[in-house]
Amino acid sequence: MTEHTLASLRRLFVDRYDVLKARLTQRLGSADLAGDAMQDTWLRLARIESVGVVQSPQSYLFRIVLNAAEDRNRSERRQRLSPTEIDSLLQLPDPSPTAEQVLMARADLAAFEAILQELPERRREIFLAARLGSIPRQEIADRLGVSRQLVAKELRLAMEHCLARLKEIRE
Repeated sequence: MTEHTLASLRRLFVDRYDVLKARLTQRLGSADLAGDAMQDTWLRLARIESVGVVQSPQSYLFRIVLNAAEDRNRSERRQRLSPTEIDSLLQLPDPSPTAEQVLMARADLAAFEAILQELPERRREIFLAARLGSIPRQEIADRLGVSRQLVAKELRLAMEHCLARLKEIRE
């Protein structure tokens, strides 16, 4: 087919667009898919530089439209999840803690708070500032008017006490 015939094929596509789309919609059962296939067909026709001899331009054009629809269907099927994949996604574990885990965490927190209350006031203050407040030891020492070594010692004693008491409670 010559350049002139390719232009005729493009013109036929434009002239018979509504008829082709209606026929394709009936065949596919989806106006959306038919519209997408028609757009793909126009892009294909725009990229073609030449075609061979065409006996029936209308049939040839409809075959191009059908091929575009089939290609789009194949592409969408590859992108869709299988029923097995969907089922596995629906069975994702719930990341929230169970009621038992919540109760255990609350009990651990209450036990830890009680253990902290057993510490002398200055030791408790140093421990909370260093561990929960992330305050540097030198700054804690400056606030309390004590040496950095004393802060380190109090922090070590607080840690030893807390670990020993937690071990007792859990046993």
